[in-house]
Order: sequence, then structure tokens, then C-alpha cells
Amino acid sequence: MDDTRNDNQRQAALDYHEFPKPGKLEIRATKPLANGRDLALAYSPGVAEACLEIKADPATATRYTSKGNLVAVITNGTAVLGLGNIGALASKPVMEGKAVLFKKFANIDCFDIEVNEPDPYKLAEIVCALEPTFGAVNLEDIKAPDCFIVEEICRQRMNIPVFHDDQHGTAIVVGAAATNALIVAGKKFEDIKIVSTGGGAAGIACLNMLLKLGVKRENVWLCDIKGLVYEGRTEDMTPQKAEYAQKSDLRTLADVIGGADLFLGLSGPGVLKPDMVARMAKRPIVFALANPSPEISPADARAVVPDVIMATGRSDFPNQVNNVLCFPFIFRGALDVGATTINDEMKIACIEGIAALARATTSAEAAAAYQGEQLTFGAEYLIPKPFDPRLIGIVAGAVARAAIETGVATKKIDDFDAYKRKLDGSVFRSALIMRPVFQVAATVTRRIVFAEGEDERVLRAANAMIEETTDKPILIGRPDVIANRCERAGLPIRPGRDFDLVNPENDPRYRDYWETYHTLMARKGVSPDIARAVMRTNTTAIAAVMVHRDEADSMICGTFGQYLWHLNYVNQVLATDGRHAIGALSLMILEDGPLFIADTHVHTEPTPAQIAESVIGAARHVKRFGMTPKIALCAGSQFGNLDSDTGRRMRGALAILDSAPRDFLYEGEMHTDAALDQSLRDRIFPGGRYDGAANVLVFANTDAAGGVRNILKMRGGGLEVGPILMGMGNKAQIVTPSITARGLLNMSALAGTPVATYG
Repeated sequence: MDDTRNDNQRQAALDYHEFPKPGKLEIRATKPLANGRDLALAYSPGVAEACLEIKADPATATRYTSKGNLVAVITNGTAVLGLGNIGALASKPVMEGKAVLFKKFANIDCFDIEVNEPDPYKLAEIVCALEPTFGAVNLEDIKAPDCFIVEEICRQRMNIPVFHDDQHGTAIVVGAAATNALIVAGKKFEDIKIVSTGGGAAGIACLNMLLKLGVKRENVWLCDIKGLVYEGRTEDMTPQKAEYAQKSDLRTLADVIGGADLFLGLSGPGVLKPDMVARMAKRPIVFALANPSPEISPADARAVVPDVIMATGRSDFPNQVNNVLCFPFIFRGALDVGATTINDEMKIACIEGIAALARATTSAEAAAAYQGEQLTFGAEYLIPKPFDPRLIGIVAGAVARAAIETGVATKKIDDFDAYKRKLDGSVFRSALIMRPVFQVAATVTRRIVFAEGEDERVLRAANAMIEETTDKPILIGRPDVIANRCERAGLPIRPGRDFDLVNPENDPRYRDYWETYHTLMARKGVSPDIARAVMRTNTTAIAAVMVHRDEADSMICGTFGQYLWHLNYVNQVLATDGRHAIGALSLMILEDGPLFIADTHVHTEPTPAQIAESVIGAARHVKRFGMTPKIALCAGSQFGNLDSDTGRRMRGALAILDSAPRDFLYEGEMHTDAALDQSLRDRIFPGGRYDGAANVLVFANTDAAGGVRNILKMRGGGLEVGPILMGMGNKAQIVTPSITARGLLNMSALAGTPVATYG
């Protein structure tokens, strides 16, 4: 069975690298090249202007070329992780993978460069000669001690950051894990005894970093394949190892492990025996980082010391020491301030940022990516997960600040809050476009009730609301269920202390609620018994009644169930005083910008009057995002060329809109492609009402609107904000079951904006 599984995994890995096209990288142009004018600007003669600017001022290379966001991953393949000296060519899949990680986690462009040069001095010459091309260099998988030589020469001669990730990346993540492990164990760096195995590049770098964090050199005992590194030893020694030589008659790992607080393993499988762990200090810390087989398995270590604090290099155990927590973000911060080097202060800032993030509340995105894992700070969660999207803002921001403060930056950042928002916007795709909404919401405090308060996504959104906004969440749900789920999710919030709670099974307001509902619905066939049952079982109706009674300013529902089911109860209770649902507006965040779609849920086949209402409502809501609405009325006909049902209704809506002055741009009826392509629109109907692409598409039925929304979301990479329920005075918002915790936070910001502030 294992052989079959391994064969399947091997083939899957090979297929991943081969299909649909070989390798993991490609190059894409960032500028148009569609006509002769584009060609003249991109190449001759226009390119000469950029060349001359750079010749006059070399610093402008980061303005006119990709240099400022381009990193080289360079290796000679002499020490590929887990594979050894496999050569430059065979290392290429690893280097391509590293480049992909740079792009994925920090949006840094990367070239992998594999060099057939075993001589470290010649390799350093080659790397130095590449300085004009890159903003920074990541040295990778070069054997020790050659890696020390290459890095030192390059750091001295190059005026861009040079970072050997096998050394410093590992050291940074180990430093962060050790920082938090000591907090859990109740110990301090200056007091601990460290025993380390492995005198290679990563091992030495980790020890050097631990010294910078406060460990005393005399408390470090380094062992390698020959035993203890001691004063006077000559066999298999390097200058780097010699710095940790102990004046001692002890000779083996077994001799020195007694009383150790921290074991740091960067060596090989099975090096640390269970009886050695048993002889370590109370509440020992074991970092068994050999890959793929650690120095000791967590199970074997816990068998002798149940409260041992473990970290490994493997993703299938808690606390994986993974360099991806570090290198994308330290380079991001360094590039953004034009750093000339990566110094110790920047590395320590990186450590502090990573460690602090693990101690904070876990992000909803990380929890979704690692379902089933306990992501609460403690012995099982010392460092964040790589897919925690907060890493880039916290870590890169800390690195950039340290570079500026230590004088190695060539660019300044005047507003670090704005810089962090920009970084967050690169991973939280909704962050930048939602910023105007959050800013307006921050000017007031509104009470927002969540109908499905037991849902973990709602709990995470409520926690984020408390941390990031002034709004007050109210949750409907059973107190014990909510408390247990908060604890399981590692959230610090608790019912009664951090948010108000409505318990549908036992709430003192129950009689008031069912009587209110009965009063509203008595002439619509709802008896007192039915009203009582609804107020015990229907959390959407309960939330609507709370808003009606002014016990909440707005409600959010819909994390499960069908949209129109929820809308029915919202309409029953809140569609009064001239309020009624006029449509649902979905904001789709796409690579080339935002696009609004309406009506995605409310009116299956809207009348011309309903379409006109939806257009007016969409224009009002688009302005909330700081955008100028350009609305296309989309149908099966174009400017009257077909006598179709959708065309007739859209023409009717256009007539209604034209009957009064409007403070927004609109045009139709037309096909979707004409709405998004002015050149096509001009050929069909020159002299239209607005220029450029529409940013709002209003359709004549929900099938078309919902279909476009879902295609953009599922196949176009679109991220949805919404749907936004228009016409209800912001008293209610109905989401869909696919919404994320981040999406709920965005909806809470929308719900947290008084309707008077946006018309």
C-alpha cells in the first residue's frame, strides 16, 4: 500500500511540473503591445529615453525597469535541501519553486539562476556581475563553508541586499520559534543551555542569531558528526565551528545533553535518542529540524517527556520551521525602501514580527487554509502558518522600518500605516477598495446583529470588528455553543464580555419579540403560536425584529440557506416606511479593477421601474467606494436593434431614468462586451453618454446577473464583496453561504455606515 501511495505521489509531483506546460514560471508583459505605437514606446525609438534617464541617474532604474521588484535566486546546486550535491541543472525545479513562493507570498518577481561553478570565488564573481539586473539576491543551496565565502564577498562588493536563505532565513524562523517557546516554557534566552547538532551553514547561522537574542556563548554546546566541537579539535573543523569550541573533556552529544533547555537539530535522522530527551531540563524545547526525517520524532520525544515543546521541519507536525515565513517578507520590506543590505536589525525585526503574530489571534484565512489544526498560541502553535495573510503587512513593515532607522534605506516611508495598508491590500484584495467604507464607518458606532452567531466565520468577523472598528457586534445563538467555538478557534472574545448575545432558547426579551412579530404579521395569517415558534427558531426573523425595535442598527444574515428565504423575513419586518428591497449589488474585485453587478438576487424578471430603481441604487452605493459610477444597462439587444423582452424592459428603464436629472452616467441597452469595450461601442453607437469601460453592469434578469457574478468568481478569479441589499436603508444585509470571514467583516463595515452618509 505504501509503495503504491509513494508511486502515486511521485507521479503526481512529476505531472504537476510537466502539465499544462513545463515548469512553474513564465514571463508576462506588464505593458500593452498591441500596435505600432506600443512597439515604438516599448522598443526603438522610445526605449532610448528610459536608457538615457538611467544613464544620467542610476537610481531611476527602479522607476523605469522592473529592477526594484526583481530578485535573483542563485545556486550552484551543491547542497540542495534533502538531496545534497545534485548539480545546478537538477536544482532548477527547487529554484523555480522558490521563485513561485516569492511571487505568491510577497508579489516579488524572481528569476532563478543555476550556475555550473563549484568554485566559491568564481561563483561570487558571477553573482556580483549580475548586480545591474536585480534589486536583491537570494543565495540558495550552496554548500558550507563555500556559502560563507560567496555571501561575504557579495555583501562587500554589491550595493543591493544579498541574503543566503539557508543560513539567515532558517535562523530567523528558529529565532521566532525559540522566542515563543521560551515564553511557553517560562524561560529566558540569557539563562538557557543550548545543545546543537550540525555545524553547517544553517546551524551556525541559527546559533549566531540566538546569541544576538541574548544567549550566552558559554552556554552553547555544538556537536557534529565527529562529536563535540571542543578547543584543540582539528578534525573536520571550520572557522565558523571554532567560534563555538568548548573548553571541555566531554566528547559526545550524550555527554553534553544533560540539563539542556533547548536542543537545536540541523543534522540527520535519529540523532537525538529518547533517553537524551529525558535528561534535558524541565519543560525541554526540542527543535528537530532535519528533513525529511527529524533527529527525533515528536511521538518518541513525548513518550519520555509529555510536556516537551517540539518543532520540526515537516508540515505534517505542529510548528514547522519553514523559511517561507521569512524570506518573501524580509525581501519585500528591503526592496520597498531600496535597502543596500539586510542587516541584523532587519533580521531581528523580522523575528519579532513573526513571533508577535503567532501570539495574536489567528486569522480567518489561515484557519480556513489549515482546517482541523489548533491555531491557538501555545506549545502546539509557536509560529504562524505560511498562508497567514497578515505576515506581509507585519513583517515587511517591521523590516522596512528597521532599514530606515539603521540608515541602510535609500527611500523613505513617511506613513507606515498607509504602507501597511498597501501591503495588506496585496493579499486582502478587498482592503484598498473597502478603505473609504471603513473610514466612513469609523466616524460612528453602530450596533450590528448577526443572525447566525454560532458560525465560526461570524465569530471571526465579530472579533475583527472589535479589533478594527468601533461597531458593536450582537450575536444570536446559544451561549455555550458560541463560547466553546470561540475557545476552539483560539478567539479571545467571549459572550457577555466582548459582545451582546441573544439566546433564542432562553432570552428575557422573548415575549416582547414574539408579540412585536405578531403585531406586524397578525393580518398576514400569523397566529400567536406561530409567532412564538418563529421567535424560538428563526434567527433571521429575530434579528429583523431587533432592528425594528431599535435594539440594533443593522442586521447581517445568510451564511446558510437560500437568499430569498432570508429576504422574505427581512421584508416582513423591515419593509416599512417606504423601504423595500430594490436589488442586490455584487462588487467583483478583478485583476484589472472592480466591477459591480446588479441585480443578482432580488427580482427574477424586473420591470422597467424596478430596473431604474436598481440603477439609481447602484449609483448611490458605488459612490460609497469613492468611485464615479458608469452604468451599463445590459440586454440581449443593442440600442434598439432587436425587439426582445430584455431590450424592451431596458428601454423602458432608460426612459424612466431620462425623465429626471441624474448625477451619474448611464447608457444602454447594450451587450456586455460593448459595455466594457468603448471601441466596439463606438462602432455600433458612436457618441455615447460616457467614455471608457462601464464599472456597473445592470441586467434584465437575475439569471444573467447571477451567471456573470458566478463566472467571474469561479473562473475569473474575482473576489466578491456583497451582495449589497439596496433599498432597505442599510437596515439589513443578506450574504450568501460562500462568504468568508473577511467578507463578513467587509459587510459589517457596509452595515456600519449610516445611510445618510451616502445618500
